[in-house]
Amino acid sequence: MVNTVDTTAGASEGTAAPRPGYGQLLRTPGAWTFLLPGFAARQPFAMLTIGIVLLVQHTSGSYGSAGIVAAVTGVSMALFAPQNGKLADRFGQRAVLVPGVLLHAVSVTALTVLALSGAPLWALFVAAVPTGASVPQVGPMVRARWAALLGSSEERARLLPTAAAFESVTDEFTFVIGPVLATALCTGVHPAAGLIAEGVLTLAGGLLFAARRGTQPKPVGRPVGGWKRAGGPSLSAGARVSALSVPGVRVLAVVFLGIGSVFGGMQVSLTAFAEEIGNPGANGLLYGVFAAGNMLAGIACGAVAWKIGPRRRLIAGYAGLTLAASGLWAVHSVPALAALGMLVGLFIAPALISGYTLIEPLVPAGARTEAFTWLTGSVALGQAGAVTAAGQLADAHGASAGFVVPLVGTALALVTLVTLRSRLTPKAPGRVAARGMGHRVPVAVD
Repeated sequence: MVNTVDTTAGASEGTAAPRPGYGQLLRTPGAWTFLLPGFAARQPFAMLTIGIVLLVQHTSGSYGSAGIVAAVTGVSMALFAPQNGKLADRFGQRAVLVPGVLLHAVSVTALTVLALSGAPLWALFVAAVPTGASVPQVGPMVRARWAALLGSSEERARLLPTAAAFESVTDEFTFVIGPVLATALCTGVHPAAGLIAEGVLTLAGGLLFAARRGTQPKPVGRPVGGWKRAGGPSLSAGARVSALSVPGVRVLAVVFLGIGSVFGGMQVSLTAFAEEIGNPGANGLLYGVFAAGNMLAGIACGAVAWKIGPRRRLIAGYAGLTLAASGLWAVHSVPALAALGMLVGLFIAPALISGYTLIEPLVPAGARTEAFTWLTGSVALGQAGAVTAAGQLADAHGASAGFVVPLVGTALALVTLVTLRSRLTPKAPGRVAARGMGHRVPVAVD
């Protein structure tokens, strides 16, 4: 296996290519046409779960009920997100995004009205299904645009890991802003204000991003077939290819459940902890510090010229994440919990970035949006399960019990990752993995 990225691809003979970095990435022609709308469109995503938890807990008085409603939303998103990604690959992002954000706005409104009117729990479940199913997959769509834009040449292909890091930073910036904003709105304005703001911002941002059609990947127009890339697998012409048919994608989808368990467990447990100490506003601060650690680590990951491949970085990141999560349940003060929460966040970014980086050499171009949505959906599914479990534990035994959920989720994911790590290596004759659109360049795969 090649253990270093070839940083000389695209350079003239005898001249080293400049080291890939954020500046070079952001100077890529056409990048800003989708980056700014994409940034606006994904901001509300981090507000959804915490907005549901705070509203339903206020109207029902139970973290368990709030967690279950949020979990139904997360499961629905996890089930429908890959299908939305597959449709986006086939028909184009705009064709999926516009009706999706309209449905989401209606569904969020219905869920809010039902919760405020004291509707039974089953009615909230019914409204939660379309709310989750219609969550716009802007993050995967932006990543697919990066892959299409950078995959057009060997020189640009060197920037793909930097793009993965940049997108992780952008995602985590939303998780710094989103929970804090939703909590402030719910505690300072009205318990429903956070969820209402999420629906309005999703509609406005989604339509703005959908309007930028020039940079969306070209729709395949039919089920992807005849995948034959340099150094990659070859399928018979006309064969139906799903991203989930790639073994590495299945492994990553399972592994990303653990990351979701951290997000879900932290959201509910931090909320319960803030209530226990009589300072509900501390919830937004604590979660913001946790997300800030993730964002800072993401910035660092994109700036480092790694000597080891993404598979080893993924394992190392998960090992550190499991170790950091093991102490959450034993912490009982705001400063200590903030410090440990930031440490947990610092280990999430390397795992996320490494996983997303592995998608490009593993999956054909016509199925990448679907592949990215499988990972996003897995995070949502893990988050849904963690929200439910942590909510029940917090109701029965207090916030400390809820913090056990991230530990169990990450530990199980780490065992899975170590056991099945061989499936994350692209099949590449001559130990050369395919990158970009039919180009062959050495990449770090171990």
